[in-house]
Amino acid sequence: MSLPRHAHPLLLLALALLLALCCTRAWAGGGTDSVDARQLPGGSLALTPYLATLEDPGAQLTLAEVLQPGHAEPFQADHRTDEAFNYGITPSAHWFRLVLSNPGDAPLQRMLEIGYARLSHVSLHRLRPGGGAESVVTGTTEPFESRPYAHRFFVFPLQLPARSEQTYYLRVQSTTAFIVPARLWEPAAFHAHERNDYLAQAWYFGMATAMVLFNLLLFVRLRDGLYILYVGFALSMSFALAAQNGLVKEFLRLQSPVWSDTVTSFGYSFAIATGLQFMRHMLDTRHTLARIDPVLRVLGVFFLASPFAFLFTGQALIQTAAVVYLGAVLLFLGIGLQGALRRQRSAYFFLGAFLLLALGAMTNALRAIGLVPANLFTTNAMQAGSALEMLLLAFALADRFNEMRREKASIQQKLLEAQTTLINNLKQSEQVLEQRVEERTSELQVLNQKLAAQSMTDGLTDIANRRHFDEVLASEWQRAQRGGQPLTLAMLDVDWFKAYNDHFGHLAGDECLRHVARVLGASVGREGDLVARYGGEEFAFLAPATGDAGVVEVAHKIQTALHKLALQHPCSPFGFVTVSIGVAAMVPGPQDTPDLLVRRTDEALYRAKAEGRNRIVLA
Repeated sequence: MSLPRHAHPLLLLALALLLALCCTRAWAGGGTDSVDARQLPGGSLALTPYLATLEDPGAQLTLAEVLQPGHAEPFQADHRTDEAFNYGITPSAHWFRLVLSNPGDAPLQRMLEIGYARLSHVSLHRLRPGGGAESVVTGTTEPFESRPYAHRFFVFPLQLPARSEQTYYLRVQSTTAFIVPARLWEPAAFHAHERNDYLAQAWYFGMATAMVLFNLLLFVRLRDGLYILYVGFALSMSFALAAQNGLVKEFLRLQSPVWSDTVTSFGYSFAIATGLQFMRHMLDTRHTLARIDPVLRVLGVFFLASPFAFLFTGQALIQTAAVVYLGAVLLFLGIGLQGALRRQRSAYFFLGAFLLLALGAMTNALRAIGLVPANLFTTNAMQAGSALEMLLLAFALADRFNEMRREKASIQQKLLEAQTTLINNLKQSEQVLEQRVEERTSELQVLNQKLAAQSMTDGLTDIANRRHFDEVLASEWQRAQRGGQPLTLAMLDVDWFKAYNDHFGHLAGDECLRHVARVLGASVGREGDLVARYGGEEFAFLAPATGDAGVVEVAHKIQTALHKLALQHPCSPFGFVTVSIGVAAMVPGPQDTPDLLVRRTDEALYRAKAEGRNRIVLA
């Protein structure tokens, strides 16, 4: 068959256009499998194997530049089988190309879900057959109303005409963890999944709310600060998970891009800070780990303040923060393990609960920095660990409450038994009963007197304790205030006592304190004066209706007696145990309080120690 001569140029032009179209088509779709949108097993399909990717290190490429052949590296399709792309923490933007086909005779509706809520910028572009593109720009830093479908994740409804093939370009950028789980859904299957998903979220936050209310009631009932600390921890952790899962953005509608990007970090930091305080009180680290406890207090302040750095540093500290959070989790576990090794009852509950939370937290952090893949388990590990931790700690706090109830019931039982004994004796004989009642009453009085004395006496030194001292100080202050008489207070501190303790051991240290208490009791001999152990190696004596001169004289007697006693102290420049003494005297004014006298005395004591110790300083 021959063609007219004038048709040859037209044929050549048509062939050239066809070749150019094929080449452009090969570049635009090369390396990407077309997804038959009709074939979604189980109603959904993970798109990771079908997405071709292009990294944009400068995060500057526009859609027009991406579509230009040869401008950037070609899209790569590695057909990975992971549930999601996980790039860790990176400043790059990433483009994803997806080709969907509908070979059928009826149009299709589909839902494209990007199932990670912390992506800062997400935009979807659909190429029109005649040129140009339709674009949707959203992300965590954009208003929630920018999302084409109201959901905690990023969901895009798609329309596929019959017998068509459409190409989509997805651009994603994130200042935090860069995880892109893409899935294509049938609308009915997605709505069923959505209901179950929000039901699971409601279950978790409902449980968290119940825990908060339960512990608030326990706090109101028992006035135990441990419960209110746990309320703070549970609220912070729930807020952090709500922010990570996109619920804070959805329901609070945060508008600020910076706050939207950093609110999760604030939640986790506050959770660690309140968790540290809860752990300190639950495990009583102030006494069981006295050297580490100050470090825990400092760490609590650090975690309260640290998230504010994200407002100014952007992405720079995100990876460092993830490592610091992991370190805090390991610290929790280490202290809990130490308490368990000491057979501390509360430590068993704490260690079990926070071990579960720690596994979830470590999985979450490792996923955020790209060391473990993103899948159903790693995505929900933090929330599952938190739920199990709350359940175990509910048992722990309930056990604490039951222990208090058992102690109260034991006391009541003993009282009931005593009452029953009295009634039985009454039935036997009135005469015997009266005698027994008198004996029991006398015994109870003696016991009460002993208990009262014990409650006011320091168990180590057999002199008045701090509680007795505070009561007498308040009483004598009021008496001196009414009578316009002076009230003098002296405070003593054993010099270099910690070094003495470290050198000779705690038993020798206790004996040293007993010697000092005996010297103090023997030197302060006036009736009405009070000698007390103020705390640790610090002592005090209170002299009503006495001026500072008299108390300074007594202070010299104390120092002289100690010098004569000559208790060996190799770590002291004096070679023996000495004390520093601060003295202050006041005639209380109408507006003055006992704290003023204590503060002045303490300042004088501080000066005595600062000026070389083994001396008396008058305020």
